Amino acid sequence: MKLWGGRFTKETDAAVNAFNASLPFDRRLYEQDIRGSIAHVTMLAAQGILTHDEKLQIITGLNNILEDLASGSLIFDETSEDIHSFVEANLIARIGDAGKKLHTGRSRNDQVALDMRLYTRDQIEETDALLKELLSTILQVMDENVNTYMPGFTHLQKAQPVTLAHHLGAYYEMFSRDRSRLADCRRRMNYCPLGAGALAGTTYPLDRELTASLLGFDGPTRNSMDSVADRDYLVEFISDLSLIMLHLSRFSEEFTIWNSNEYGFIELDDTFSTGSSIMPQKKNPDIAELVRGKTGRVYGALISLLTVMKGLPLAYNKDMQEDKEMAFDAMDTAKNCIHLFTGMLATTTFNKEVMERSATRGFTNATDAADYLVNKGVPFRDAHGIVGQLVLLCLDRGISLDELPLAEYQEISPVFAEDIYEAISLKTCVEKRVTLGAPGPEVMRKVIAEYKEELQK
Repeated sequence: MKLWGGRFTKETDAAVNAFNASLPFDRRLYEQDIRGSIAHVTMLAAQGILTHDEKLQIITGLNNILEDLASGSLIFDETSEDIHSFVEANLIARIGDAGKKLHTGRSRNDQVALDMRLYTRDQIEETDALLKELLSTILQVMDENVNTYMPGFTHLQKAQPVTLAHHLGAYYEMFSRDRSRLADCRRRMNYCPLGAGALAGTTYPLDRELTASLLGFDGPTRNSMDSVADRDYLVEFISDLSLIMLHLSRFSEEFTIWNSNEYGFIELDDTFSTGSSIMPQKKNPDIAELVRGKTGRVYGALISLLTVMKGLPLAYNKDMQEDKEMAFDAMDTAKNCIHLFTGMLATTTFNKEVMERSATRGFTNATDAADYLVNKGVPFRDAHGIVGQLVLLCLDRGISLDELPLAEYQEISPVFAEDIYEAISLKTCVEKRVTLGAPGPEVMRKVIAEYKEELQK
């Protein structure tokens, strides 16, 4: 059944029908579509536009359709143009003339705008819950590794000693910001477009505040043209998903590097890695690599949606039907990646001794050696040059600064004394960094306590 067939005298070309139809992908909006319709008829009855009996018939019929779709006993009719047509046709078939009053005071334009807002809002909440689980997993690993020493990097070169807790804390901050962005997006989008009609409202005495309240919105939208033309909230959400994927991709890149034979910082669990069809020794970080790769899909959805929307005049245009497939794919992809990455992280074994040895062998304590000289009265620029000579000497000898004999320290600078070894130990290097945000264990425990408190909210 076409909702608009009365004005036409010819059947639509089959190819046009197929090109125009959206049911193959907007069928996933059935729950939101029915929720919106129930709120709509409840409001219509409250306003005296429908009788109480008509309201009960329609709501009962809609609930039965919802249950049948959820159970699989009702199959989608592929000849239906979209989810709205499918639900309405089924309702009329079940309850008769009362079902024909469902669409009173409503257009498909404000109906689909409502469905997409409801669906996006649901997706925001599901994504946020997954991020919270990921943050909880990161926090658990941090809590267990406040004193696990490892090299910190710049330019992929070993730089200064940090801890695993400190390193993972950077990702905690990223995903925490992601949750904040999702909350902002939800707050901004939480206004109900239903009642905007096609673009100019309706002559029926609708109570838009009631409809908005029934659906959990903060209120109705304030301009009917913007109500049906707006997809800012969807662009914003997919932008937020793109940032989440960016953070997951960076984390995945590090896991891929850490899993390599050259680093050996981690051991992936068998349940979250795969092997090679030809090389029996291989244990591949496929989950991390796929997360990294799937980031491009979400970016692609964002660029596609921005491109669809960039030249559209007000109000609704059929181009906007193209928002759904790419948005659904981005939402599914991001949620799946968060879930799988969380499982991979939770089951990973961290090779603490390898990490500590890497920090020691990488001269990550060189800056602290220079600071040692500065504290003894040597100008920093001179101290920098002295330690540079020491590093060259150690490289030539194949040893670390910790292993260089004191006599050879003193050959380059007589300022060095026996306490140099304590000053450049990884424990000292980390523990004396006590400013907020640094890896010192005392400040890290304070930050972890704050994180735990935040996650309880």
